[in-house]
Amino acid sequence: MVNQPRGPDGRWVKYKYGAGAMATAGVVVAATNGIGGGTAASLDSAASQALKGKSSSKKSAQKGRHSESWQRLGWRQLKKTAKRELECGPHSFGEVQRFFLRHPCVDLDRMLVIVDDGAGNTITVSVAWVKMPKASDASDLKRLVDKDGTGNVVLFGEAPPGSRFTGKNYDSRQAKKLVVIAESAPASGRPSEAALETAVDVAVEFPAP
Repeated sequence: MVNQPRGPDGRWVKYKYGAGAMATAGVVVAATNGIGGGTAASLDSAASQALKGKSSSKKSAQKGRHSESWQRLGWRQLKKTAKRELECGPHSFGEVQRFFLRHPCVDLDRMLVIVDDGAGNTITVSVAWVKMPKASDASDLKRLVDKDGTGNVVLFGEAPPGSRFTGKNYDSRQAKKLVVIAESAPASGRPSEAALETAVDVAVEFPAP
């Protein structure tokens, strides 16, 4: 496992699948080459609003209020698609797939969301809820999926694995028998690393459908 820094909320910032570039979580890029002062100010304002609304956004997410959770960041949900599977093996890869062959899951729900970050960019967020037979199985799965280079559940909207979601912007959590996995990636424009990290921090809090 690679050395991983902690983010502003104390969670490990995870980089999976051998991702080479290590970005610092929580850093907001206010201006870049080629961006004028007005645009930079707009990005600054959007990023500031998102950071201020993050706590209340996560609370809305925990209650399953999807659109509201994004609105509290100053964002807008553009699209949401979900799908349920009864098996995890065919919808996973790497060591994680081999784990499911030995420890089949009970249920797999996957969701793909596209959000507008309020700064002229869109972000794709994919969430997977994996229900295991026992809490100990869920704990083993989370430990494995959090390691760099071990594979993952094939996230909704990803084909082939790793083509869209590289593991760079990633988070997970366990709730008894349930493991929730979330990743984000740019859909259009150039969303900041802070926005991409905020997207997974919120999405991982959503309850299973």
